[in-house]
Amino acid sequence: MKVLVIQPKIGMGDMIIYLPYIHAISKHYKIPVSILVKDNSRARDLLNDDDHIDEILSLDRTKEKLGTHDGISGFFQLIKKIKSKKYDKVFIFHSSVRYFLISKLSGIKHIAQYPLFQKKDNIITSAKIFTENELNTIISTQPHIIFKEKQINNNQKNKKNSKNICLGISASGPTKRWGIKNYIKLCEKINDQVTCKFFLAAGKNDQNLVNDVLNSKIGNNCKSFTNLSIKETLPIIKDCDLYIGNDTGWLHIASGLGVKCLALFMDSPVMAYGKYSKNISIVIPEGETEETTTHDTLGKDKISFDKVLKESIKLLN
Repeated sequence: MKVLVIQPKIGMGDMIIYLPYIHAISKHYKIPVSILVKDNSRARDLLNDDDHIDEILSLDRTKEKLGTHDGISGFFQLIKKIKSKKYDKVFIFHSSVRYFLISKLSGIKHIAQYPLFQKKDNIITSAKIFTENELNTIISTQPHIIFKEKQINNNQKNKKNSKNICLGISASGPTKRWGIKNYIKLCEKINDQVTCKFFLAAGKNDQNLVNDVLNSKIGNNCKSFTNLSIKETLPIIKDCDLYIGNDTGWLHIASGLGVKCLALFMDSPVMAYGKYSKNISIVIPEGETEETTTHDTLGKDKISFDKVLKESIKLLN
């Protein structure tokens, strides 16, 4: 029995949110499964030590439709790629007819897929209902990132009188990013009460934000992830006492590693990305509710600094 899972969404957060369902499929069939995902899901870093995963296949599709799997030629290239693997069953976490036809023409006899042409869905509920119906079992939405514990960074272990905080200053866009001056002030205020080391979860494109923090009064207490691979950050995040930051991939990594998280939802739906994990606590813009936050909330200037500070100290204690 060979099983393929097609998960075509972009980003680390989405990859982690789908993990419980991929793991459930693997456990149901008692075999590791292959996954077809985009490279920016960072699956190769996140799932390198996951025994539930057999092979990670790259799906090269872009918004500009310039990927090797876009268009007619890409359609047939992907068929050729999948057909050579001789899969018996596929789970398609998408409603596109394209993936149905690719699976069919690849010779996969058993195809399980979201309802075709489904326009809108909640990423959590759609995946949960789909997988539970297919496997006839109840599945927890809590993800677990699996990696070898021996990789834990020994440099962090000497922290009897201090705390480690992963600071998620990055985000996929400016409307989802709390101001960097707020984070600097927050670190200073937290450090006044609890001695802390801050790990700046940001990539090379966020170097200006990282520099702002490193050049501030709290800079000597901070280390950046800028020059580390995602895989290299996992043991560091795992050993943190708290994640504080934007709704970004780093939030979902921390959640998947069992770290307590304080997530700032300024311009994304809490009900889709903030309620699936017991590890995530929420701060939303003043005047909003968890149900009203959307991708168009535009509330980064309505996040209460005092509330973020209060909740941070509470979670640290």
